[in-house]
Amino acid sequence: MTLLAGFVCLAVVLRLATLAISIRNEKRLRLAGAQEYGARTSKAIAVAHVVFYLAAIAEGYWHGGPMSWVSYTGIAIYLFSMAALFWVISNLGSVWTVKVFIAPDHKLNTGWLFRKLRHPNYFLNILPELVGFALALQAYGTLVIGLPIYALILARRIREEEEAMHTHFPQY
Repeated sequence: MTLLAGFVCLAVVLRLATLAISIRNEKRLRLAGAQEYGARTSKAIAVAHVVFYLAAIAEGYWHGGPMSWVSYTGIAIYLFSMAALFWVISNLGSVWTVKVFIAPDHKLNTGWLFRKLRHPNYFLNILPELVGFALALQAYGTLVIGLPIYALILARRIREEEEAMHTHFPQY
């Protein structure tokens, strides 16, 4: 197995592992009476994420270029994004999901990073993850076309999440 194939496998395994955490937390939140916001946008993000990964993988293997400094930079960016994701998951705990839920007993996270940077999961994980993944595979077409499309969906997600947060947390 080449380094690039190993990277792709690792990326898929990490995403499936975080999806399992999300599903577990979602079940718990629903049982606690949590309300979901932006369900259609969550579905769009899920589809966009899978399509981005598949497009980058296909483009990377289609071109079949050798590993380069771009690939290694992409892997480094990707690994940073995964570290950020696991940091966010550990800080949000049982309320972290890939969807937007607010439970009746939901407590606003006021940790330093959440005060300084709104939506660290999006800006320190998702966007760098996609950039890093595409660069690792040298999937420039996917990056140039896919990232702006994903960003439009993500912007909608952020607006919906902001609205939900303002509704439930006046101090937000």
